[in-house]
Order: sequence, then structure tokens, then C-alpha cells
Amino acid sequence: MPRTVNPDNFDAKQDEVKDTEYARTIKCNQVSISAPFHWLSLGLHDFVRMPLISAFYGLCFMAAAIGIVLLVQWQGTHLVVMPSLVVYMLIGPFLALGLYDASWEREKGHKPSLLHSMKAIGRNSTSQWAFAVMLAVCMIFWMRIAALLHALYPSVQGAPLTDFMPFLIIGSLVGLILACVVFSISAFSIPLMMERRVDVMTAVFSSFNAVKSNISAMIVWAALICGGILVGFATYGIGMLFTMPILGYATWHAYHEIIKKKQTP
Repeated sequence: MPRTVNPDNFDAKQDEVKDTEYARTIKCNQVSISAPFHWLSLGLHDFVRMPLISAFYGLCFMAAAIGIVLLVQWQGTHLVVMPSLVVYMLIGPFLALGLYDASWEREKGHKPSLLHSMKAIGRNSTSQWAFAVMLAVCMIFWMRIAALLHALYPSVQGAPLTDFMPFLIIGSLVGLILACVVFSISAFSIPLMMERRVDVMTAVFSSFNAVKSNISAMIVWAALICGGILVGFATYGIGMLFTMPILGYATWHAYHEIIKKKQTP
């Protein structure tokens, strides 16, 4: 909603914007390139301190990953990978909410519980579902682009490597751009919507701004996330039991270090 600010006191009022305002950008802090390793260590500490919650959400992520691996093996084609990832993109953010809530409870000095973490799924559910749908649309768009790029794939079996270069180069470049966009809008959106109950566009704008303002650290963080996911799938989903809870807890600590705290009068 629009608001009226006294021009004589505009600078002082800028930092007092309420969370109920739509589509604004929350300010962020600058962090060092080594910060992601600190977040990871905090995530590992939470993982050890909350074994029941970690095991529950780890099993959920593991089950989803195993389902994708089995589906690919059953179908005998890689064409089901992208549709499966769309489903994973819908499920993943809601599972991560429980991990964020558990870390948040520890920060507040409370004793985290599995039931309380599960209730976090219903916190600001409208914005969270809107964001999940947004991610799904991005993945579907990605699939359509991939289908168009497949026209560059050599039609002759046993073609030399040079014939594959246009497909590999253009496909990799487009995939990298889309992956960066998705990562930028989703890095801190979910924890921001959960803690501050902001609308989806405020969460997206704030996340994008935070990533843009901390490019070096976020490249390292993205690499660590990709590494954890690859380990999970390389172990047929079993690795997800450990990597995803740790990454989930670490994401909460990353969010709290980068996104500026809400000012209280």
C-alpha cells in the first residue's frame, strides 16, 4: 500500500518501512568470501544438536531423491529428469521450512520440536505457495528452452565432437544463466517469507539484491549447495539424509547474516 512520508524527514523514515508493504527490497549486509564455510559449520552444529528433526527431514529429502533415481532407471531415459525436478522444486522449499524453523527456535533459546517445525509449513502459506509455483514455472520454461536447443543436437550417430559443440556450448550457457536467475531469487526468499511474513515479490527482490551484493560469497555458497546435491544423487539419495539438513540449517544462518534485521522502535 502507498504511504505518505514527510519530505523533511524522508531519510529517517526510509529505514522504518513496515513488512506489510508490497514489493520492496529489504537491505542486506556484505559478507566475506569465506562466510559460506562458516554457515556450513553452523549447519553441521545444528545437525548434530537436533538429530530427530535432522533425521526426519533428511529421510524426506532422501525419499524424494530415491524416487527420481528409480524413475529414471525405470523409464530408461533422461527425459523424465526435468519433470521430476519440477516436482522436487515444489516439495523442497516446504521441507526446508521445517529446518529453518528448527534453527530459528535454537537461536531464540527455545527447544526445537518436530511438530513445531512441521507447523512452519503453514506460516505465510499463500506467499510460499506462490513462490513454489513461480519456481515450477521457471523449471517448465527451462524445459521448453532445452527442447528447443535439442534441435542443435547432431542427428547422425557417431558424429564427431565438433558437431556437438554448438549444442554443448549454447545449452550450457543458457542453463547457467537460468540457474543463476533461479538461485538468485530463491537463495533467501523462503526464510524471509517465514520469519518476516513478507509477500512473495518482496522476498524475491530482497533475495536477488542480497545475491547481487555478495557475488563472490554466493558463488562459493552455490558451489557448496551443488556439491551437496550431487553427493546426494551420486549415492542414490542416501547422501541426502545428511547433506540436505545441513544445507538447510546453513541457509538459515546465511539468511540471518546477510539480510538486515527488522528494526524495532
